Amino acid sequence: MKLAQLLSVKHVLLDMKAKEHREAITELAKMLLQCGDLPESIYSETLDLLLERESRISTGIGSGVAIPHAFSDHVEDVVAVFGRSKEGIPFEALDDAPVHLVILFIVPSTNYALHLRTLSAIAKLFTREDIRKALLEGNSYGEIIEILDPRVLKLKL
Repeated sequence: MKLAQLLSVKHVLLDMKAKEHREAITELAKMLLQCGDLPESIYSETLDLLLERESRISTGIGSGVAIPHAFSDHVEDVVAVFGRSKEGIPFEALDDAPVHLVILFIVPSTNYALHLRTLSAIAKLFTREDIRKALLEGNSYGEIIEILDPRVLKLKL
């Protein structure tokens, strides 16, 4: 699983407007809808799944990162978006720090192994302080995609 394969410039939001975690999830889910990766017919159901998952336990993993995710019967492959908040979003993260970097993904319900690989790859990437810092400082959509590219990172995901 290579994160850069899931994301293109249309999957990157450099300046999230959300002020709280539920708004952030909604903002990023709308982005999936707008870029055509989430059909309108399943948008509400998918948003409910994401918010329900978040209500059970925060997807804020600490160090300014959150990874909201859900399973869906209506997607055949992983779909994902990346959002950045310069101001930070209260996400009830493990370290209580505001979240600046959010990767939201949806995985097919029938593929739990894919879910684990995707979550693991994302979490592994964001344990690196240099990556988090570069993503916070990136000035363009293309730069963000390049930072997330494992060939540039020399990181096996």
